[in-house]
Amino acid sequence: MEHWNSTLGSGFILMGILNDSGSPELLCATITALYMLALTSNGLLLLVITVDSRLHVPMYFLLRQLSLMDLLFTSVVTPKAVMDFLLDENTISFGGCALQMFLALMLGGAEDLLLAFMAYDRYVAICHPLNYMVFMRPRVCWFMVATAWGLASISAFVYTVYTMHYPFCMSRKIRHLLCEIPPLLNLACADTSRYELFVYVMGVTFLIPPLFTIISSYALILCTVFRMPSSEGKQKALVTCSSHLMVVGMFYGAATFMYVLPSSLHSPKQDNIISLFYTVVTPALNPLIYSLRNKEVMGALKRVLGKYKL
Repeated sequence: MEHWNSTLGSGFILMGILNDSGSPELLCATITALYMLALTSNGLLLLVITVDSRLHVPMYFLLRQLSLMDLLFTSVVTPKAVMDFLLDENTISFGGCALQMFLALMLGGAEDLLLAFMAYDRYVAICHPLNYMVFMRPRVCWFMVATAWGLASISAFVYTVYTMHYPFCMSRKIRHLLCEIPPLLNLACADTSRYELFVYVMGVTFLIPPLFTIISSYALILCTVFRMPSSEGKQKALVTCSSHLMVVGMFYGAATFMYVLPSSLHSPKQDNIISLFYTVVTPALNPLIYSLRNKEVMGALKRVLGKYKL
């Protein structure tokens, strides 16, 4: 099969879920509504945590980072997918594809690590409350955030450069919602088996330690919670932790499917649904999960809305 010059050619064609849907107009409207919900809810959460001094504690400092990541993640993918459908223009340049892949991998990797740090924060708060402000002092919080962004950026850069160095074939159609490693490798005109193994190994390496941290943290938390004499304290701890676990379940379920399961178990339709879930649905639901069940956030939201008369 002939090669095409990806740097000088017209780039790729993204054949996302909207093109394969039986009701593309309805799906487009749904995706647009979810994107607007993600913008509004994450934007409000960022505003509330920044403005209300009562939320200037480590837990909400990390939650603010999560909202920022979700806001950026969905904005990297959703606006282009919707505009491409409305304008009937699905092309993306080689450079644009590389940039989208880098940003998606960076934001996804940073969220992966951040969720582990958030689990550690809850562990310290519940199991070692007297030393909470010592273990989670500002310098430690900033180190956690810098580590998440830094490691994710390095990893995403390496993945992007190596993936985009392959020669691609005349078929420029990416049967996916965005530029990601698995669908792009399907277009490569070279043996990618070793690189696919590397992606699998690194995917497991990047996902398992944070997931182990989360599971260990919550196992210790549950042991502590069940020994609490106060039923009110138990309920507050369980509500806070259950919100985090819901977010963890959605994120790690999608990430495991895309980057840990063997390619033989993938299909374009399944991959599109999973990518839609973690780029559109999850960013819209995360702030609702954290805020609607959290009295402190809802109280702060009412104070901020009242102050600015929004």
